[in-house]
Amino acid sequence: MPTRDEINKRPLLILGTHILAPEIADVVSDIPGVHVAGFVENMDRTRCANPINGLPVYWIDDAAALAGDHAALCGIATTFRIRFTDQIDALGMPFATLIHPTAHVSGTADIGTGTLVGAGAVIASHSRLGRHVFVNRGVLIGHHTLIGDFVTMQPGANIAGACEIGAAAYVGMGAVIIDRIKVGAHSIIAAGAVVVDAVPDHVLAAGVPAKIVKRNIPGK
Repeated sequence: MPTRDEINKRPLLILGTHILAPEIADVVSDIPGVHVAGFVENMDRTRCANPINGLPVYWIDDAAALAGDHAALCGIATTFRIRFTDQIDALGMPFATLIHPTAHVSGTADIGTGTLVGAGAVIASHSRLGRHVFVNRGVLIGHHTLIGDFVTMQPGANIAGACEIGAAAYVGMGAVIIDRIKVGAHSIIAAGAVVVDAVPDHVLAAGVPAKIVKRNIPGK
């Protein structure tokens, strides 16, 4: 079984072909030893016809031939990216776990497989991030905070200490979550919201202070 460092040094395929994917490719290209080798598409095969930034776009089935010596990383912000990662898992391709050189991650923090920590992010002590978490640029995560699998945190989100963010939650740009708050699975925190009370599963919370404005949402 290859180590995380060995996987991170493999040629990297970015999952997705929309506007975020080349941005992710640019971010990870700043990391020493990372080489982006192409992109993977799983919904519209016609998107494989044209390269992105001069790099090939592989159809999901064709990526199977690369599973033995490449690694993958999601270039998708939607928390439904589990659909894509499950397909890659089925091919036997491992996932890279990457931290931008300008980010600060405490040595006591734990970062799950397939997670990307972007430029300028800070992850404090004893925090735990799950699998395939997307930590966009400038995100702050406080100490002893738990971040579930497939969570997305957009630029400038500030999550205080001892919080718990449920699986596949989405925290919008510039949102603030004060200490010891729990945000439920598949919930959305709108951009600029200030969360001062617990947020249940499958809701949209917005405003200052944040209030639930929509229920029974599937997620984002």
